[in-house]
Amino acid sequence: MACFIVPAVEAVITTMATKAVKSKEKEAEILEVSIDNSDINAIEKIPFSQKLGWLNNLLWGGSGLLAFEHVWHGEVVPWFPFLTAAGNPSNAAEMLHEMSTVGVGMACLVTVAWLGMVAVSSVIEKRTSDEQTDDTLEEA
Repeated sequence: MACFIVPAVEAVITTMATKAVKSKEKEAEILEVSIDNSDINAIEKIPFSQKLGWLNNLLWGGSGLLAFEHVWHGEVVPWFPFLTAAGNPSNAAEMLHEMSTVGVGMACLVTVAWLGMVAVSSVIEKRTSDEQTDDTLEEA
């Protein structure tokens, strides 16, 4: 009924956090990678604000699709109280239960998936940095 509200609220919070982090970030760190000991390619390390943007995209996209699905099934209407379950007290209790179980579960699952994405990207960045350091030491 209203499970999309919880990820949407998290999306609002992470959007504000992204803007705050981005304003405090310095220039992007650049990693240089040597290929065949002849060409040197510069690769920028992904800033945290961009990684936080990934979470924003996941949350906004998921919330938008869920909201559309709820509109499609008539659970969200364009007149007050907007959520059909909010008009009846017994349905409101069911709606709040759904938000606290399904909504929180979806928000947590999306956040855990994002943490996995960040972990994988950090491993790739570290591996690239280590390879670049090893190549530099071999040349010396």
